[in-house]
Amino acid sequence: MDMQALLQQAQQMQQQLAEAQQALDEAEVEGTSGGGLVQVRLTGRGQVEDITVDPKAVDPDDVEETAQTIADLVLAAIRDAEARVERLQQEKMGPLAQGMGGMPGGGGIPGLPGL
Repeated sequence: MDMQALLQQAQQMQQQLAEAQQALDEAEVEGTSGGGLVQVRLTGRGQVEDITVDPKAVDPDDVEETAQTIADLVLAAIRDAEARVERLQQEKMGPLAQGMGGMPGGGGIPGLPGL
């Protein structure tokens, strides 16, 4: 076993992980619901940055029903955005997990059983 090659591989994977994390930090993902009446913007790490509700979603004649509808639309938009964040994270981080042995949770170093 060549320890130098193993260390180089670990350093390369660490650099790739840092690059993937930076890409997620810089990414923005948008989720929508109600045909675009509600939009939610999340970071690539899943943190909510902004929520926009189109005034057309408000019915001044039925405030109580409108409030519940808007709450439902916001929740649906957040779930949509979270699903998109999950896909983005898988896209950025998935190849790294495979490079680490493809074990569940991303553990493992190729060629070293149990690591």
